[in-house]
Amino acid sequence: MLIPLVLAAGGYGALCLWFVVHQHEFQFGDQRAPRVSPQSVGLSGFAAVDIMTEDSERLDAWWAPPPEPGRGIVLFLHGTPGTLADTVWRLPDLEKSGFGVMAIDYRGYGASTGVASEAGLRLDARAAFDWIRGAAPGSKIAVFGESLGTGPAVALARDRPVAGVLLNSPYASVRRLFELRALPLPYRWLMNDQFDSEALIGGIGVPLMILHGTADGAIPIAEARRLYAAAHEPKTMIEVAGVGHLAAYDSGGEGRALEALARWTAPPPH
Repeated sequence: MLIPLVLAAGGYGALCLWFVVHQHEFQFGDQRAPRVSPQSVGLSGFAAVDIMTEDSERLDAWWAPPPEPGRGIVLFLHGTPGTLADTVWRLPDLEKSGFGVMAIDYRGYGASTGVASEAGLRLDARAAFDWIRGAAPGSKIAVFGESLGTGPAVALARDRPVAGVLLNSPYASVRRLFELRALPLPYRWLMNDQFDSEALIGGIGVPLMILHGTADGAIPIAEARRLYAAAHEPKTMIEVAGVGHLAAYDSGGEGRALEALARWTAPPPH
């Protein structure tokens, strides 16, 4: 009886090792792509800029300054798979609503340098925030994260004085998604990049809004509810029945989200 047990233990160990070796591609994949300009994908009002991070990586970024000094700015952190070129459907909506807008390609995405990691994406979000603050020092900055980008958005609210946090289809942690849906492995000990937003969100002291569809097949709505429960007031959860991943914004959440962004980033009364 020992032989089957030894073989089973060896096989399980080999499976764990296989995951450790390949975990980066499971989480991030290959997101590199040629550099593109905002104009080449039909965006007007945006300019391509370079942002340097604390650890000397160069990020591709698109920037639309606020229409007048002191108006609010939204830092948009996209999901995965995808690059800046795949954010075209979201950015004009924000810009036409009167916000300044910044969107970045994380390290390892698009033509940005470096290799993606949780710590690296957190550095990237900080670098983008600091760049905005230098370019528009009188403006308040809100962060808007979608899917993968919700993790760096939550972390940014711990690292920098954002005016508010908008999350569309967030997770409690990426590790939990693997625990719920992938092979039964000890991910808590195997994963380098766990994106544990649930552990961070209790330290946020600014307004929070979460959007999520009840039929989200990529990130179950129970994960968003879990994240919401861990957050402090003021907070708002908008659940849109019957819609899937990222669709809550376009299926009933857009108006309230834009109102919240405007309220959070409004200049102080004179």
